Amino acid sequence: MPLPSLKEQFAALIATPSVSCTQPALDQSNRPVIDLLAGWLGDLDFSCEIQTISPGKFNLLASYGSGPGGLVLAGHSDTVPYDEALWQSDPLKLTEVDDRWVGLGSCDMKGFFPLIIEAVRPLLDQPFKQPLLILATCDEECSMAGARALAEAGRPLGRAAVIGEPSGLRPIRLHKGVMMERIDILGRSGHSSDPSLGHSALEAMHDVIGDLKGLRAQWQAEYRNPQFSVPQPTLNLGCIHGGDNPNRICGQCSLEFDLRPLPGMDPEILRGLIRQKLQPLAERHQVSIDYRPLFPECSPFEQPADAELVRLAERLTGHTAEAVAFGTEAPYLQRLGCETLVLGPGDIACAHQPGEYLEMSRLQPTVRLLRQLIEHYCLSPQ
Repeated sequence: MPLPSLKEQFAALIATPSVSCTQPALDQSNRPVIDLLAGWLGDLDFSCEIQTISPGKFNLLASYGSGPGGLVLAGHSDTVPYDEALWQSDPLKLTEVDDRWVGLGSCDMKGFFPLIIEAVRPLLDQPFKQPLLILATCDEECSMAGARALAEAGRPLGRAAVIGEPSGLRPIRLHKGVMMERIDILGRSGHSSDPSLGHSALEAMHDVIGDLKGLRAQWQAEYRNPQFSVPQPTLNLGCIHGGDNPNRICGQCSLEFDLRPLPGMDPEILRGLIRQKLQPLAERHQVSIDYRPLFPECSPFEQPADAELVRLAERLTGHTAEAVAFGTEAPYLQRLGCETLVLGPGDIACAHQPGEYLEMSRLQPTVRLLRQLIEHYCLSPQ
């Protein structure tokens, strides 16, 4: 059976739902997407390894050629949830509108895989001196469990890795980290007419917020990187819940916040500084304070500007490598020894939105760019 065309591959991947979500009712397996990719790549004589990450969740590592070094072309196989009522077209059907391919995952980022296949097909009759690895991960949109499992396994992948997240075909060598944290305070409720009858979790949280704002100011004075549009680290107090009535001393209060550290800021050091502030507050207010991440953090990412991959991507695209605020799987691949870059055809502004699309004008430039990268790292490696 002949390999489907580029457009047919796009359509098949979009028609195969693979939502990852922290809400179990919306979460789906990505196995059907992995099976599609493994089938196509297997037909091209790639060696395909499907890794079980958790029940219903899988990574695919497909390789052509063998030995050390080589190039990794990586992406995630899952999408965010979608609200079908807000779409002008069926989100699970590839639709062509105004020279755009519209569909869930077209931009972020199932569409990257057919473009890799299109780029490599005419090269497969040449000897690969170093391997090409195609990596499809699971659960990037919620827990990054697929990339984290790879990093924890510690198995080297390749000399260079390109992640096809939406970057408008501009190379990205830095991004901030993402930390989502929660503080729970348990006090003692009592009648509001006599403060001695309880210990207010709400008043303790007031002081916690004051100390978090103090740390934020300290970090923003200490750390700055002008390559980011928001050059300082940020800390957003996202939501707070506590108490139940004006005439009761508040017995329980919870705060969730988002911290975006710059490259060079270690998430565990930041957490240690927060914990140092919390312990004295717990003692002063006679409450218990529990502090923990909502999810494992995505670390900040920076690939040095003088890296071979950065210089090559800048030459091939004509754009100087940039910084972005969103997080990716780049730190995990970098941890495995790969020079790593984010470089993909989509636009982040339409990702996670109804009507997500990929400009058709980006298709052939992406194929040409990927082919040049494969030639550099696999066919004629320096």
